[in-house]
Amino acid sequence: MKLIFEKSVKGARAFTLPASDLPEEKLAEEIPEEHLREEDPLLPEVSEVEAVRHFTELSRRSYGVDSGFYPLGSCTMKYNPKINEWAARLPGFAGLHPYQPEETVQGALELMYELEQMLCEITGMDAFTLQPAAGAHGEMTGAMIIKAYHNSRGDTKRTKMIVPDSAHGTNPATANMLGYKVIEVKSDERGLVDVDDLRALMSDEIAGLMLTNPNTLGLFEENIREIAAVVHEAGGLLYYDGANANAIIGIARPGDMGFDICHLNLHKTFGTPHGGGGPGSGPIGVKDFLAKFLPVPVIEKREGKYRLNYDRPDTIGKIQTFYGNFGVMVKAYTYIKALGSAGMKEVSRNAVLNANYLRTKLAGSYDIPYNRLCKHEFVASARKQKKENGVAALDVAKGLIDRGFHPPTIYFPLIVEEALMIEPTETETKERLDAFIEAMLEIDREARENPERLQEAPHNAVIRRPDETKAARQPILKWKPQQ
Repeated sequence: MKLIFEKSVKGARAFTLPASDLPEEKLAEEIPEEHLREEDPLLPEVSEVEAVRHFTELSRRSYGVDSGFYPLGSCTMKYNPKINEWAARLPGFAGLHPYQPEETVQGALELMYELEQMLCEITGMDAFTLQPAAGAHGEMTGAMIIKAYHNSRGDTKRTKMIVPDSAHGTNPATANMLGYKVIEVKSDERGLVDVDDLRALMSDEIAGLMLTNPNTLGLFEENIREIAAVVHEAGGLLYYDGANANAIIGIARPGDMGFDICHLNLHKTFGTPHGGGGPGSGPIGVKDFLAKFLPVPVIEKREGKYRLNYDRPDTIGKIQTFYGNFGVMVKAYTYIKALGSAGMKEVSRNAVLNANYLRTKLAGSYDIPYNRLCKHEFVASARKQKKENGVAALDVAKGLIDRGFHPPTIYFPLIVEEALMIEPTETETKERLDAFIEAMLEIDREARENPERLQEAPHNAVIRRPDETKAARQPILKWKPQQ
């Protein structure tokens, strides 16, 4: 497929403009000369129909949840109900402006207030902020609250943050960004936090522990209350990374486990689209003793009216230009209301059921390092295929592309060799899961019978095996005509 620049034909137009009824002005008199172009910009010249055909073809090449199965581990690529989109596009919501007076946006504030209350009930927290615009943004907000709490007590020596060796990369990145020294706690032979190692790491310099539960291996931290006690006895705080909350909503609550701060992804767990840069939403919930540190403004209800309260002396301040990604909030609110309490439980039960169905069906062909009851996801390994036939996890992923499936997360978590992290979510049918299983088993057979073909896969993709390192370090961001 040619780039749209390569389809350019001089003089072609996709639009016509009426003659201007304003007097002509010389640009040089309005704009400093150093800011004026010496040459016309290299914009493509194509007709309307060619522009439409070009971008329609690009859309056909995009892969999303509406296109097919998307088992990207720890990403919860579930189907997003279209009624959520309908709700977010209602004129009363879609036409709002953030500078409107409070009395004119009472419905929006009510929705946000009720969403916060529902998230408190789901997680066992006492207060929430909806401001963070993404998961990592929420993590940063939570870590800022941890720092504000310790500083308010004059406990400034707490300069270290503990993260597990199986943690999402954003956990250590966030801690480092806020000036914490990252300390790694080991996993035990069962893939869980090694409590003895954690206990040995605790000191009066530890600000807290950032933990995902279930963890990135898809395993529930069975010793979570003991972990919480170890952290709290040393004066630290326990932060919940909600990336894997799809396994527990309606079943277990972070607040009941001992967590002090809870992060969620509305754009994963609560059925709103994500990927491609957003929009996202990463709300943060806290226990009562941390509520005063939440970012401003806080939504309050007084005498039947909703207001934005900026007068909070201990707040960490503003973390978002306005109030968060409101459209995402409307979609999540609709999702929760549509499902109700019983439906939320069913989400988690089916997510766990689907993951364990895949795990048991693939266990005979792929290594499952922690082959026991998992939650919403599990980690398989291609180390057997690599050792016996030279077929790596990357080759398995490329082979799935040839078979019409998006690959799972590969080479993560780092503690599993040739990792294939698979999360089917609750929205996939048994028929779709069976088709994925057959594709994986077929790849295993091909690894034994024709490994060279897998090592050269994909064979039917537009882009096959780019040099990812070069693409990241030397990206081509601007089209230039060939000389």
